[in-house]
Amino acid sequence: MSAKVLKLEKTREQSVLKLIKDLQTQRPIRDRAQLFYVEGVRNFVRVVNQNFEIETVVYSDKLCTSSVTRKLVRQLKNQGVPILNLSPEKFRAVSSTEQASGVGAIVRQRWTELESIDTNTDCCFVVLEEINSAGNLGTLIRSSEALGATGFIVLGKTLELHAPGTIRATMGAFFKQEFVRSSLQTFQAWVKTREVIVVGASPDGQHDFDRFDYPRATFLFLGEEKHGLTDQQRALCAQLLRIPMSGSSDSLNLGVAGSLMLYQISRSKRQE
Repeated sequence: MSAKVLKLEKTREQSVLKLIKDLQTQRPIRDRAQLFYVEGVRNFVRVVNQNFEIETVVYSDKLCTSSVTRKLVRQLKNQGVPILNLSPEKFRAVSSTEQASGVGAIVRQRWTELESIDTNTDCCFVVLEEINSAGNLGTLIRSSEALGATGFIVLGKTLELHAPGTIRATMGAFFKQEFVRSSLQTFQAWVKTREVIVVGASPDGQHDFDRFDYPRATFLFLGEEKHGLTDQQRALCAQLLRIPMSGSSDSLNLGVAGSLMLYQISRSKRQE
């Protein structure tokens, strides 16, 4: 290999490694580039199987022991996806896990358009505007996928879905969910036009969540952890539902409360 080619390869490697670091630590870059970085065998396999658009695979042959992963890397290479082979030391330098798996990918974000949602199906979307904990968001995404819900409608620009901590918390469920980004005003107009029913979770809800007749297309609005639904968000909801409490606590952790409601929605649809 000529010195010129070696120099070009080194420059490419440095560029990719810098981009990975930026995607791991800087939301503005994730937003602007519409990219995110995933690492680990489970995440990599899910990304490939769910047909996400992969910009670059980073791979360390000495670290990667998964035969499935090795096969997928070869397939992607044959399809023309750029593969960056790294030494174990260089892969560990960008790894955020305790034990580097030897495989990662720069992936293009995938969004669903609000107008493309078919409200004549048994879909179920969680509607969110603000959550303070990446762990709570990850729990909700994991529960949503496990219980057969469709995905999430995110209102405004505050809440981010592609932070590394959030994706790790979903345990791979992230890649089997649909995600929609909209403004509150656009969503309000869409709800009115489509005549869909939005239900909200609130301690002062009119109905118990396990005794409510959920619509075929369910849109569950969950408020921020500390303050719950705002007045504007409550006005968007046709019904407010409560989780009855027997103990001294008057509310549950958002991830737990949302998961309970998603379970009940799933259960009600199975019984139809």
